[in-house]
Amino acid sequence: MPQRTVNFVVVIALSAFFLTSCLKVEHPSPSAKSNAEPQSGEAASKEEIEKSVEPAEDVIPETGLTAEEIEAGWIALFDGHSLFGWKANNDVNWLVEQGVIKADTGKPGLLLTTSPFADYELKFDFRLTPETNSGLFLRTVFDPKDPTKDCYELNLCDQKTEYPTGSLVGRSKIQKPVPASQEWQSFVVRLEGSEIQASLNGKEVLNFKDTSNHQRKIGFIGLQKNEGVVEFRNIYLKPLRMSTIFNGVDLAGWRVVPGSQSTFEVVDETIHVTAEKQGYLETEETWDNFLFQAMAKSNGTALNSGYFFRAIKGSESGMANGYEVQIHNGINDNDRTKPENAGTGAIFRRTEARRVVSNDHEWFTTTLSAYGSHIAVWIDGYQVTDWEDTRKPDENPRKGLRLKAGHISLQGHDPTTDLNFKNLKVSTLPAETP
Repeated sequence: MPQRTVNFVVVIALSAFFLTSCLKVEHPSPSAKSNAEPQSGEAASKEEIEKSVEPAEDVIPETGLTAEEIEAGWIALFDGHSLFGWKANNDVNWLVEQGVIKADTGKPGLLLTTSPFADYELKFDFRLTPETNSGLFLRTVFDPKDPTKDCYELNLCDQKTEYPTGSLVGRSKIQKPVPASQEWQSFVVRLEGSEIQASLNGKEVLNFKDTSNHQRKIGFIGLQKNEGVVEFRNIYLKPLRMSTIFNGVDLAGWRVVPGSQSTFEVVDETIHVTAEKQGYLETEETWDNFLFQAMAKSNGTALNSGYFFRAIKGSESGMANGYEVQIHNGINDNDRTKPENAGTGAIFRRTEARRVVSNDHEWFTTTLSAYGSHIAVWIDGYQVTDWEDTRKPDENPRKGLRLKAGHISLQGHDPTTDLNFKNLKVSTLPAETP
């Protein structure tokens, strides 16, 4: 699926400062492609293809997240078997091998998420060699040149650097360098507003507050290959500053769209939806760039519903003119890669979910990122949609690209409709262009 193209530009030695960081060489941006897999200068070799094996068609891939973590809002940025949702900016040989993202060949470059993020907690494992010079880029711009302005670079470099592992290049040095290691290590990083904390192997190494005139509010997450072999695995993110939009008691802040022939009731701290014909419950508030999370359960087989967003205010003559994140757990031929009706997590009439990972009669969590023309969806922490809306602009998202703020709504579809919704939350994303 299309996505925002991501690029990385680095500064050639202008000063000793840049020589000591892990930013080195400038690279042009590759052209935008029609899918979310990283693009490089050469086709992947047969060996590389064999190293990245898709799960069987009838299984739900294991993300490594527990049910409790999924309900708490965690998502997997790396699915463990592919680079879906990531974008390489040059010909570094990024590949997946046995649940690990690795690279060892090519000029310095980045592998970046196609979705930008603002406030979040991030967990990841990494492994270095004595020759490795790498970094984890946070809130990075499309084309970073200066780590003091364009990103926050968490350095991963045990030797040959002024900024040891755990430092923010050009911004903050850790007080005591950590011992060099060739074993797997784990970082937990928290970005909230102007504050960044990081713990390495359970010990806090960084507590930084950005008081500069170059604070970054949003941007991509990037893995860097600079020198030597670098490996990453278990990359997870939990959005922060999420605001509840359903209080579990009543439908304050929501309204039933005129003309609806569906029933929306609060039952056991959930919104219960049934229908005779289509109907919609929409928020009074609107959002343009945002993260949305919610839990749903379909109480029947292959029921049809959805979350509408950036929708025009509903009326009897136009109840649901918005983008729709599909809810439909049906599959064909017992194959989860063959959705019956676009599949849960698809952008209905625009994309199909690459795999149906939710089941009827079970609660599942949807995470939606809408930023500019880029839209991504995770179901139970597994990314199923990564899409760029390249259509011509139009007030109505059914007809074209809509960037303007709109309502979020829940759909009652037909007489079989019987669903429950809970834990509906939204976080507005900064307007700054990543």
